[in-house]
Amino acid sequence: METKNIMIVGVGGQGTLLASKLLGAVLLEQGYDVKVSEVHGMSQRGGSVVTYVRFGDLVRSPIIDRGEADIILSFELLEAARWLEYLKTGGRIIVNTQRMEPMPVIAGDAVYPEDLVTKMEGAGALVDADDFLRMAEEAGSAKAVNIALMGRLSLYFPEIPEAVWQSALEKNVPPKFLELNRKAFALGRNR
Repeated sequence: METKNIMIVGVGGQGTLLASKLLGAVLLEQGYDVKVSEVHGMSQRGGSVVTYVRFGDLVRSPIIDRGEADIILSFELLEAARWLEYLKTGGRIIVNTQRMEPMPVIAGDAVYPEDLVTKMEGAGALVDADDFLRMAEEAGSAKAVNIALMGRLSLYFPEIPEAVWQSALEKNVPPKFLELNRKAFALGRNR
């Protein structure tokens, strides 16, 4: 199998690291060679963060270059647009419609761009945009937005049984938060 590339992008504190850990565990369980990069960016200051997940028969590098990502999983709209040039032609963006204003917007030095989903589609991306924050809140905590996104991502891997995703949740989420995360995953997966 040729190497596949997934970028997980967001803002520090949104749970991108747990999402990449879960995805890596699921792919390893399926027998793939998997490389997960370190988180890059100002992860503890609310800045932009990105994690690369690459998998296939043999993966030599954890880095994804421009035009190579098969999927971008984005926790926030502007972050999806920021990393769009990394998406390959015909690639997919799964994006949370939540808007988190960056410091230049908060300071009044910039304006948050409008119609980002339409612009990404106009650039050729296949966009699956939804309010994953609402799903997480419905499950019991806004902090579960990452797991709701993982539920949606799982739909794009029909060859991987849902039980494998559930097992990864059990192994990586503290028991007291497991049921909440299962609900968030189900809400993301079941549209």
